[in-house]
Amino acid sequence: MQYRTLGRTGVQVSSLALGAMNFGRIGRTTQDEVTAVVDAAIEGGINVIDTADAYSGGESEEMVGKAMTGRRDDIVLATKATLPMGHERNHQGSSRRWLVTELDNSLRRLGVDHVDLYQIHRWDPTTSDEETLSALTDLQRAGKIRYFGSSTFPAYRIVQAQWAAREHHLSRYVTEQPSYSILQRGIETHVLPVTEEYGLGVLAWSPLASGWLSGAIREGRDITTSRSSFMPQRFDTAIPSNRARLDAVEKLADVADGAGLTMIQLALGFVTAHPAVTSALIGPRTLDHLHSQLAAADTVLSADVLDAIDTIVAPGTGLAAHEKNDTPPALLDPALRRR
Repeated sequence: MQYRTLGRTGVQVSSLALGAMNFGRIGRTTQDEVTAVVDAAIEGGINVIDTADAYSGGESEEMVGKAMTGRRDDIVLATKATLPMGHERNHQGSSRRWLVTELDNSLRRLGVDHVDLYQIHRWDPTTSDEETLSALTDLQRAGKIRYFGSSTFPAYRIVQAQWAAREHHLSRYVTEQPSYSILQRGIETHVLPVTEEYGLGVLAWSPLASGWLSGAIREGRDITTSRSSFMPQRFDTAIPSNRARLDAVEKLADVADGAGLTMIQLALGFVTAHPAVTSALIGPRTLDHLHSQLAAADTVLSADVLDAIDTIVAPGTGLAAHEKNDTPPALLDPALRRR
């Protein structure tokens, strides 16, 4: 396992981090299975666990808390808030009212008195940066969080938040957690240059592109991955963007074979090769998944392999731009584009 400094914090983190989205009912995992995965991940050198309040309605946090009992000080623990937690309209977003309440809920579910990294899961256009940053700064000063970061923010919002912190003399986001993979390279255009400019750590999620780069999806095979069962539209190869992904996967498989690598090693090695990326978040459901991904921990891709990847998916482009998750609201809602 390689270790890197998380932005400018001085905290040393593993180049692969354990994402806990599949813990609980989303991944149909039991507590014993989660504990076994956490045990094996730590044994394999991973020292970062990333979860969120919204993962299985808080169940993921509860399972992570139980799995890391007795090892809290050895783990860089991260969680997130802002996505809806129920139907009450104020049980979401990044207002002071909600963040103060929901952090206490997360700490209770995790069974800890603080988290190392508290992240705003998505940019909330209804809440000012000053409101959010002042709440996070107070929670940091209270000792409930050590650092805070953003997740899937558009580049211009990352910049705005940095300037708001400076203008109002508040603590700032020290990390960004974007989606990044060989098939989704859009953040290379704007987000990663911004994180480098401001010295933010980057925890890249979905480096296996929701399973497209796991090796399980190939031409002529039925797509039976767990993700495809509840997101079928993302895997229907009759849709042009999905057809383009499958075509790219076939070419990438040839590159991996030629380099003596698995598809997982190729995919994770690509993400961790970018100088702006601190860690790639893996999200295994099973021990087998985890072991296949840990095998990529020390993968270093040669310049020839990286060049070959660039010819298949050009730098700064994505094969499913509509899945970026950081699209400005005005591009999604016509009412926001009209007076």
